[in-house]
Amino acid sequence: MTTPLSPPASTDPSDLPVVRLLPKANARAIRHGFPWVYANEMVTDRRTKALTPGSLALLEDSARQVMGVVAVNPASKIFCRMLDQNSEAVVNQSWFEAHIKRAVQLRDQMYDAPFYRLIHAEADGLPGVVIDRFGDTAVIQANAAWADVHIDALTAALVAQTGVRHVLKNAAGRTRSLEGLDDVSGVLHGDAPGAAVPVPMNGATYMADLTGGQKTGLFYDQRPNHAFAANLSKGKRVLDVFAHVGGFSLAALANGASSAVAVDGSAPALELAQQGADAMGVSDRFATRQGDAFDILTALRAEGEEFDVVICDPPAFAPGKPALEAGLRAYERVARLAAQLVAENGVLGLCSCSHAADLTQFRTASVRGIGRAGRRAALLHTGFAGPDHPQLPQLAETGYLKSLFFRLS
Repeated sequence: MTTPLSPPASTDPSDLPVVRLLPKANARAIRHGFPWVYANEMVTDRRTKALTPGSLALLEDSARQVMGVVAVNPASKIFCRMLDQNSEAVVNQSWFEAHIKRAVQLRDQMYDAPFYRLIHAEADGLPGVVIDRFGDTAVIQANAAWADVHIDALTAALVAQTGVRHVLKNAAGRTRSLEGLDDVSGVLHGDAPGAAVPVPMNGATYMADLTGGQKTGLFYDQRPNHAFAANLSKGKRVLDVFAHVGGFSLAALANGASSAVAVDGSAPALELAQQGADAMGVSDRFATRQGDAFDILTALRAEGEEFDVVICDPPAFAPGKPALEAGLRAYERVARLAAQLVAENGVLGLCSCSHAADLTQFRTASVRGIGRAGRRAALLHTGFAGPDHPQLPQLAETGYLKSLFFRLS
């Protein structure tokens, strides 16, 4: 088991330090569910700045009314994360179990197999915590300091409530560095799988690398969008760009696509896609092309290739506001290049996982790119992340995924 950031201090509310909002802070928004308090909204002094990252405290408004139990990190722009509005709450294994039990009950209502996002951070009441489940293995991303501090209790609660035999910690990603955390992944319980794990979804089989792949190994958030595209793909030629392990292409083949080509810059990801196609028995209709997606889109155009369904699901081109303008230009470029490959009356699917680019901005960039390709578009469908990725209405960042499906002429 990996070592937590530091042993958790007492979680007895009577022993917790007190932190306080400045008068200018929006206490009402926090009472109504906004989960974060930024550093510039806090009364900060030598005492509060000395608090250990990930420690717990009681949050008060400027009138000294207690608002709840928070996790604090003086080293982060997000100084406080609301854990529980009950100021008597004790954050221990039982507290984690209650949250996980509630999350499991919701997923079991929606899915017939234990392959899904089990905990989606703030929306499931565990700020900064992501847990994806792959049968009897779960992968935790502890993206906030408090979760690192309490990782042992979280892991024990997860095992107790789900019965998973193996729990891995994935420490990759930009968010942990913003919290001042390390990038050391490891095994928290049981053993690491010795090979890629097969994941059934939308009739397809995906191979997830839980120890060396992107994020936790698979992107569950696109499940409903994979299904929508697959329903349009029966008997069609499909191009899946930024395919990772074959998200859209394998779903399309499972639904009877005549052929599918997966494009990605990662050779290991495409090898996993090929393994998935082999497991499904559709290798004769599946091909891969490895390289820069923009270069391959341009090359396919030069080769005179044409597809009935083209899907582009790039990484976050605008992960934050400073990258927004460049990100929107990149989305426009993707749309322009991809639209040139779509057959008459074919379908173009464009996706964005950039929370900094809202739906209107992303749609505008996409339509501009389609127009620059000399095509006319009718918007068929707007998709979002699946219900195992619930959105917290007060936090726009939880609605990061957008998928637009156009019919082109």
